[in-house]
Amino acid sequence: MPDPSSWLHEATATAEGGHVRTDDGGLSTALASPLAPHCTGLTPEQLLAAAFASCLHHAAVEAAGQITDEAHTVQVRAEARLGRDDDGRYRADVRASISSAGLSRQQLAELVAHADELWPFSSGDNSRHRLTVTPAENGRG
Repeated sequence: MPDPSSWLHEATATAEGGHVRTDDGGLSTALASPLAPHCTGLTPEQLLAAAFASCLHHAAVEAAGQITDEAHTVQVRAEARLGRDDDGRYRADVRASISSAGLSRQQLAELVAHADELWPFSSGDNSRHRLTVTPAENGRG
């Protein structure tokens, strides 16, 4: 992992009481609850799909800027599916596609390959990200 001083961006989010919000107020929405299935709100798979679409879109727009001046036409569609293994652990399957108006097949292939390489959640490399989960002090975050 890079030196902490080299991080470009940082964000914090909190999920509690059937709601998730970023500390800067940029996102605030209700969450579906496994304890109250009748509640409405975003599900984990919807949040994963949105997060991957957002992340990959960021990378694709950056990559498109090197190929075309039509980077504003980049569209990313992400599908996320959650399943459970026999031991009860969740597994995720995320599939994404990138399109951009006016690109040849070769240009689009280059765009997809470059965007996939940029983001830490690439389709070919599971080692570029790390998740650390620890107890919060005094039981709160």
